Amino acid sequence: MVCVGSMNAQPAGMGKSDPEAKKVLDAVSAKFKTFKAVQSNFTLKVENSAGKSMGTKTGTVYMKGTKYRVSVTGQEIFCDGSNISTYDKSANELTITKLDPSANSITPQKIFTNFYDKDFLYKLNGDVNIGGKVTQEIELTPIDKSEPFFKVLVYVDKKNQTIVSTKVFEKTGNKYTYSVAKINTNAPVTDEQFVFDANKYPGVEVVDLR
Repeated sequence: MVCVGSMNAQPAGMGKSDPEAKKVLDAVSAKFKTFKAVQSNFTLKVENSAGKSMGTKTGTVYMKGTKYRVSVTGQEIFCDGSNISTYDKSANELTITKLDPSANSITPQKIFTNFYDKDFLYKLNGDVNIGGKVTQEIELTPIDKSEPFFKVLVYVDKKNQTIVSTKVFEKTGNKYTYSVAKINTNAPVTDEQFVFDANKYPGVEVVDLR
């Protein structure tokens, strides 16, 4: 849910997507855009090709407009709408890059809204019970076959039209499962929360790549 990377979209027409799946995803996107600010707790579970757990991390993501902040074990990512600042706790190092609105990058907002439109083919697999919730499983296949993953499963709460879990299948065999533990769609989020404050990180080394 909080993977921030790049994707190279290819022209449509390389296959057909399931219109029923699109209806579900469009409803999720439309509802998310009505939220003023969002704070969500999540867990990230990593499994290897044999299905053995390689660890679980917990984190929090804040979203407001085009801004976001992701806090996970050992790392924080700040996006103020113009720049992306990634802080590595173990190295006490901050890397700053320029946000390119025209790039096909995956941001937390796009995961909840319209990231699927150009980069994936998708189909509705059916209902799945997750933690007592009836969810709709949607399978996404990247159009660009050079991506490091070959499949993404998205689980949408059928009642609330929100994403509760996302599972990414890498070509290496590793699987990453992002689960939303709690979400506040009217969070008291300030603009200052999306800006890295060096005064709070004594001795931080800044690598500015803008």
